[in-house]
Amino acid sequence: MLRVRELVKEFDKVVIIDRANFEVKEDEIVSLVGPNGVGKTTLVNLISGHLYPTSGTIEYRGKDITTATPYVRIKLGIARNFQITNLFDGATVLDNVRICLFSIYGKIRNWVLSANHYKDVTEEAIHILETFGLSDKANLFPDSLSEGDKKVLDTAMAFALKAKFLLLDEPTSGVATADKFKVMDTIISAIKRQKMSCMIIEHDMDIVFDYSDRVLVLYGGEIIASGHPKEVMEQDKVKEILFGVRG
Repeated sequence: MLRVRELVKEFDKVVIIDRANFEVKEDEIVSLVGPNGVGKTTLVNLISGHLYPTSGTIEYRGKDITTATPYVRIKLGIARNFQITNLFDGATVLDNVRICLFSIYGKIRNWVLSANHYKDVTEEAIHILETFGLSDKANLFPDSLSEGDKKVLDTAMAFALKAKFLLLDEPTSGVATADKFKVMDTIISAIKRQKMSCMIIEHDMDIVFDYSDRVLVLYGGEIIASGHPKEVMEQDKVKEILFGVRG
């Protein structure tokens, strides 16, 4: 589904991503891990189109999207959430999802006046909230939600953009430890039901082990390991990089 080849990103001649190579397959959930500051969010920004590479290519379903805008990538089916939730605080939970639906359908300019007249969009938004376990909070405003529910809503909004490939940047950051698995259960079950592919940036190794089909380790700007979480985490180099444990 997604193929990254020899990807390089420099900032003021400082190399952040250095000839990264990897693929994400259909219906696959992949976690991207690595120490702080190695370029994980930069790599996600390159995939989503919020940054453009210095060199290298990004292909999505056989199409070269290396220089495509974020909007074009959304239309193709690539969407992302944000490490800090990106919600419309002045709109209800339902309207947050409807805004995304109207934008993808090209009706965003008239969403306030037209929302109640677009029954199909409203029904679709309600269905999405049901999928993510938020239907009972449809008429609430985001500032009344728990941090976990805000994360779920942020992901539901990305889902509303008709994504087939979802980028999740630390989906449980700021969420209470007691709630993080509930949040991930909700998000991952929705992803699997819709047969989506997903790349997750995550520092929490419990999340990585429990929800990933495969893990990629980013270090020195390169993907230095790829495979099943248990196999990758047993590699001496990975243990040293992530946990400071020498083999």
